[in-house]
Amino acid sequence: MVSQTSAKFEESLKERPKKRPDKNRKLSWLLLAPVLAFFALLNVLPTLWMLGLSFYDYTLTSYKAPTFTGLTNYSDFVKNEQLSASVSRTFIFLILAVIAQTLLGILIGVFFWKNDKMPGRRLALTLFFTPMVVTPIATALFWKLMLDPTFGVVNYMLTSLGFSRTDFLTSSTLAFPTLIVVDTWMWTPFMALMTLAALGSVPKAELEAAAIDRLPIWRQITSVIWPHAKFILMLGILLRSIDAFKTMDLTYIMTNGGPGDTTELIALSLYRFAFKSFKLGYSSAVSVFLLFIAIALTAIYLYILNAKKKAEQTA
Repeated sequence: MVSQTSAKFEESLKERPKKRPDKNRKLSWLLLAPVLAFFALLNVLPTLWMLGLSFYDYTLTSYKAPTFTGLTNYSDFVKNEQLSASVSRTFIFLILAVIAQTLLGILIGVFFWKNDKMPGRRLALTLFFTPMVVTPIATALFWKLMLDPTFGVVNYMLTSLGFSRTDFLTSSTLAFPTLIVVDTWMWTPFMALMTLAALGSVPKAELEAAAIDRLPIWRQITSVIWPHAKFILMLGILLRSIDAFKTMDLTYIMTNGGPGDTTELIALSLYRFAFKSFKLGYSSAVSVFLLFIAIALTAIYLYILNAKKKAEQTA
């Protein structure tokens, strides 16, 4: 009986029609073609042009034709102590800012997630997310006025409390931390939004089961919440890391890299070489470096993601 059933099943499989090719595939590619061409025009071609230009000595204001110099621009970039310090400063800015934004964003996101029926929650969320949607230049101008030593609100509050006036943006010790604080104020809502999205992906049935089983808070976080929320949170950290590494608006508007070069990040240095000195070959080499940093951060994220998926599959 079993052999007859299996034989009939095999015959039915043979009789099944083969999967038809997707007739709309050509139409899909045809519809995507303009978008892909536009993407290539705006991203791929300029990137290839920049990569090729990084091997040439090319100054826009010079009458000389571009000359091939090989890896000279890259070696000059490595030997440039000012740029090396700028890169180190940028990594410090990235680490401190992203850590602060992640911790605060998680705390605030958890607060709004736990209090989903709080009166005025929608209004509070709207006001809280406002800094994220304001352009960075407007944010920089706003905080520059707020921190003004003569007319700024911050110094007015400090003097009201008995403290002396402080020029935060011209102090060699306070300017850099001030930029981190402003960047944290601007992008903490983004990490809070990612936290809300991550927590929203956790099945309510698992949370209810954990509550019924009276699991400790740390067990609920590690066993129930984290497995579902980690991918979205890590994506938020990746996006913020890449964006923080190319921060230029805040430093340009608020301090212009000063005092001295204490707040000059690599993106601002790139701007000076490209649009002040017009050294397009050299600035292209710096741009390639920034591109590889972004690729490296993305590769690290994908490696961690795949490693965790494999660990879960083998567990």
